[in-house]
Amino acid sequence: MKADANVQRRLLDLAEVDAELSRVNHRRRTLPELAEITAAEQTVQAKRDALVAVETTLGDLDRESRRQETEIEQVRAREDRDRKLMADGNVGAKQLSDLEHELATLQRRQGVLEDDLLELMERREAVEGDTNHARVELEKAQAALSDAQGRRDSALADLDSTEAKRVADRELMVKQFPADLLGLYERVRAQRGIGAGLLRGRRCGACRIEIDRTTMSTIKSAAADDVVTCDECGAILVRTAESGL
Repeated sequence: MKADANVQRRLLDLAEVDAELSRVNHRRRTLPELAEITAAEQTVQAKRDALVAVETTLGDLDRESRRQETEIEQVRAREDRDRKLMADGNVGAKQLSDLEHELATLQRRQGVLEDDLLELMERREAVEGDTNHARVELEKAQAALSDAQGRRDSALADLDSTEAKRVADRELMVKQFPADLLGLYERVRAQRGIGAGLLRGRRCGACRIEIDRTTMSTIKSAAADDVVTCDECGAILVRTAESGL
């Protein structure tokens, strides 16, 4: 295959554009913010689970407190009823003795219930503090996640902008090359990632492998418009004054 030497040299510009596009794609896949977001999402979920756990405990304590309060009210109502019966003076001696015994029992029961309620209230106060702390921790985790997502979106926007510009540059560049030369370049690039490289000294600019002396003799004897390729990677070897031929 033959192609004007100047046209071949422009393959280096195309290769640089393609290299930058590859770097953009690699950067897009490996943004540090991606790993940070994954970790932040896990943290948010853990903080959310922790909040749900303490809120559940708080709800259980509230229900138990209401049950205790209801039972205390029932005991007090029973006490009021018994005291009213005793105050009426219409009860016999045995019933009076039974009422007095029941009142003593109700008073002991009320004392136990009130002690239990006080303990529940103290536990609730502690759990409420834990709940407030868990909410703050969740808000911090969500803020960290939002920050990482914002930085990711900004980085992706920059990459998209760079990619759009370089794709436009590439579309203009490829029109400069004959179909057969461009076809060879694209095939090699698809297989090896790099379609052309500068021959500098005895080293291929695409695969960085040093070319043996026999092959170098063949390259030196090739005409300027001959398209030569690297035996190792297949990339088009672009010859310039730096090639040392």
